[in-house]
Amino acid sequence: MATRTSGKVAKALLAPALALGATIGLASAPASAAVWSSCDQWGNTSLNGYTLYNNIWGSGAGSQCIWANSGTNWGVNANHPNTGGIKSYPNSKKVVNKSITSLGSLSSSYNVSVPSSGAYNTSYDIWDTDYDYEIMLWVNKTGAVGPLGASQGNLTLGGHTWTVYKGNNGANEVFSFVRTSNSTSGTVNILPILKWIKDTKHWFGDETIGDVQFGYEITSSSGGLNFTTNNLTVSSS
Repeated sequence: MATRTSGKVAKALLAPALALGATIGLASAPASAAVWSSCDQWGNTSLNGYTLYNNIWGSGAGSQCIWANSGTNWGVNANHPNTGGIKSYPNSKKVVNKSITSLGSLSSSYNVSVPSSGAYNTSYDIWDTDYDYEIMLWVNKTGAVGPLGASQGNLTLGGHTWTVYKGNNGANEVFSFVRTSNSTSGTVNILPILKWIKDTKHWFGDETIGDVQFGYEITSSSGGLNFTTNNLTVSSS
């Protein structure tokens, strides 16, 4: 079972000039013309309030190209070798920048098409503004992948039933909520999850939530696999 390592956000934001140990080749962009596409390791753009990242951050990565029709309709073709360790986290990010107690609501809807092979998870990655805490919400997973930390049991909250894990990657605390069955579409009410961590478990205080990211944490996709976000919305008040 693979375990996650830290830094997909920090690496992308703080060290865009760093090269991977392996050479990043070119993957195929979508056949139909998209509004934007990139095969660059740190390729990114902003579209209608969302920021898209190709975000190839792990060692031993292969090739990967991202395309987007909008911030909420985008996809990736990735060809990463069948080896351990996370290679990339292509994602779309919405900035919230509100404290938990000042949020009246925070929710997201997703609809994805994902491969039946490879090793990856489809997940939200939610960060406080200081990047001290990482909250992952896995809505589906395939292959030899698993969350960091120890199981805290099951919880039904935010419209889904999860197995909760608590861990530390050496840089930040990681709280992972892994859906007990795979889903390719649905709505997640995120705010009650944050309040449960804060008020019931006291794992953090009134943190300011910075980024809500949604994407694909890919360990392997040998031969080239397509991951498509048909629709994504992140809403807060």
